[in-house]
Parts: sequence; structure tokens; C-alpha cells
Amino acid sequence: MSANLQRTLAITLAGSPAAGLCVAFSGGRDSSVLLHALAQLPAARELGLRALHVDHGLHAGSADWAAHCARFCESLDLPLASLRVIVDSACGEGVEAAARRARYEAFAESLRDGEWLALAHHRDDQVETVLLKLLRGTGPDGLGGMRARRPFGRGTLWRPLLETPRDELDRYAASHGIEFLEDPANRDPRFARNLLRHELIPLLERHWPHAGTAILHSSRLCRAAAEHMAREADASLALLQREQRSLDADGWCGLPEALRAPVLDRWLRDQDLPVPADAQRRELERQASTAAEDAVPCIAWPGAEVRIWDGRLHASPPLPALPAIWQSPWHGEPLELPEDCGTLLARTADGADSARAIFDPPLEVRLRRGGERIKPDGDAHTRELRDLFQQARVPPWVRERCPMIYAGDKLIAVADWWTSERGRAIFDACGARPRWQLAKATQAG
Repeated sequence: MSANLQRTLAITLAGSPAAGLCVAFSGGRDSSVLLHALAQLPAARELGLRALHVDHGLHAGSADWAAHCARFCESLDLPLASLRVIVDSACGEGVEAAARRARYEAFAESLRDGEWLALAHHRDDQVETVLLKLLRGTGPDGLGGMRARRPFGRGTLWRPLLETPRDELDRYAASHGIEFLEDPANRDPRFARNLLRHELIPLLERHWPHAGTAILHSSRLCRAAAEHMAREADASLALLQREQRSLDADGWCGLPEALRAPVLDRWLRDQDLPVPADAQRRELERQASTAAEDAVPCIAWPGAEVRIWDGRLHASPPLPALPAIWQSPWHGEPLELPEDCGTLLARTADGADSARAIFDPPLEVRLRRGGERIKPDGDAHTRELRDLFQQARVPPWVRERCPMIYAGDKLIAVADWWTSERGRAIFDACGARPRWQLAKATQAG
């Protein structure tokens, strides 16, 4: 049995392009078996086999766990890096999910270029994962379960034991006298995975002895379907993307239902934004299909919001509310505007942004208050700012964050978009013109 496990690992490593190899090592049975089995392989040691241990600090004995892991690695003559993380359990996702996120972030930061990170997830873990995804109402990608290999950080995440049942790892640990730790959380019924593992799956297997095999068969079919849809989604996203990272609303709504969610999720993830739950996605579909032309619906969820405007979807992190009234003197030095409004700079004739005072007396910068008018230099008429914004197709959430530049009580410039004749004279005399550097979240997209 030991030879079988090591042979499986050796076959994968023989053809791997890995530039290094490390194991996510908790000190529990599964990761201890994986680390021990890899340590017996010359090919693994040639890749600089090492272990990474994450100390979540969630229980009083976490320091003892780190010490146990250090002794275990010393017995195998392997280096160990112990990483301490802070688990933010106040963000609404639960302790288990928050710990997982903190752990994977630490792994990603510690992974070296081209290195493989081996995780000890096994066949029974895969069954539990698929059932959890099913109970959460996920689609084919989630029902496809954990991938055996995928890009991760600067390297690759590798799960070599996904075809190996839990009892085989038990036998390996017993035959080699491996001492491992038992996480008390693995018996805590508050965690959904433990409820599945200790109550629901045994009940299923009593009535359907081949339940695990059937679940994994369905999972493989879902994975194949998900990979096909992923290719279709990539092609559809390429066709539907518009300028400034926006997405064609009608085109997205017109996609087959199976493609709408993966296209939206890819578009959001490309912008480092979280994807919505099903309820928010359906509301987005409804608004994109029915919203009036002059409306700007905004669908929000934790970490992101999507606005529908000008026939497109525009995504951003949540934009904070603006102060009721804000103004500031501006001498030409970099001026930080409030609440994701960016920075106002003075660009000199040589193309550089000034770091010093230029305007004397200083100008005044405000945010929009409504009803502003300006006569752009060279224009025969004074224009309502609202009309200029509409003609230039400036998104509404950008308009309200746009800096208004005044000389006394006279509006002389709207960011670096429109300048009055008086404004041009002032800027020419000082040898500098305004430049608005938008905050990333404010940009149309």
C-alpha cells in the first residue's frame, strides 16, 4: 500500500514542470502522510521539498501544533516555514471560511516562482465538497469539485490524493508509525463539513453503498461540462466587452442562461471584484432587461457594485458617499479629492506634474452642487454642465466626483475637460493646466 501511494506520487512528479515543491502541512493525518510519502521520493527532494505550516491562532494549542510540525519535519530532514495569520471572522463569512481565505492568502504569498504546492485533499474530501456545493445551489463548476491541479500564486496548486480514499491514508499512517495531531474542529458539529462527514454521508452509504462513487462520477461529468462552458464563456466575454472594462448589457442578457453567470463572474474577477450571489445576479438580469433609458440602477453586494448605464454594465468597488459640501483652495500642488474622487494635478508645459504652488492667488476646487454653467473657450454659448456631461457621455457617478475649478465665484474649468476663456488665460499665465487623475474605482468600467 505504501508503494502504491508513493508510485502514484512519483508518476506525477516524473512528468511535472515544477521548479520546486512544498506541502501545505497542518500536522494532521492527511498532510503528514503526504509529506512523509513525498519525502521518500528522490524526485521530490531534488525539487527542494519543503513544508509550509499556517498557524491561525484560533485555539490555545496552536503554538504546540507549530512545534509538532517542526519536530516532524526535522525527523524527515525537511525545511519548514511556519506562517502566522490573523483570521478576520467579522466580515460575515464565518470562521471556517475566513480561516481558509487567510490560509490560502499566506500560501500564495509564500509560493516561489514555478513551485508546486501540494495539498492533502483526498477522495472522501472530494465527496464532501461536491455535496456541500450541491446544498449551496452551485452550478457545474462547483459540482465539478476540487481540481487536481490549477494555477495558484506564482506556481501551481496540486492535489495528488484526490483518487485516494481516507482509509488508505489511515493504513499508511499506521504502517509507518506516523504521529499526527487531531484538530478538535474536525468534530465540531457547528461546521457543515463535519455534519456531512459524521452523520449524513454514513447514512447515505448505509442505504446506497456506492454513493461516493456515484457522486464522484457525476462530479467528473460536471467538471467536463464546466470546462466546456468556460471556453464558451471566454469567447462570449471577448465579444461583449466594451471600452473602459464595461460589458454590453443587451448582449449579456441575450446569452443562453447557462453562460450568463460564468461570463459575468469572469468579467468581475478580471477586475479583482467578488462575484454576486444568485439573488443579486438575477436582479441584475432583471434590471438590465427592463430599466428605463434614463435610469442608472445599481446592484450591490459585499465588495462590489454594478451600474447599468448607456447600454452597458459598469463594475466597481463600492463607492463611498460624498460629503454634502466640500471645497479646498488649490495652489497647483497635488490635491487629494475626497472619497474616491482622485487627485487634481497641475501639468506644466514640459509635461510634468507640479509638486509646488503655482497659482497665486489660489484657485478654489469644489465638487458638483448642481446648476453649474460654463462657457468653454472657443464656444459661442454658455452651456449647462449637465448638457456637456450628457453630450460627452460621462457616467453619472463620475460627474458627481468631477472637480470644479473656480477663480473667485466664477467656474473656469471642469477638471481637464472644459476650460473657459478666463481659465485659459490664468493657466497660460502660470504655465500649467489642470489634470484630473481619477481614482480607479471611479473610472467608468
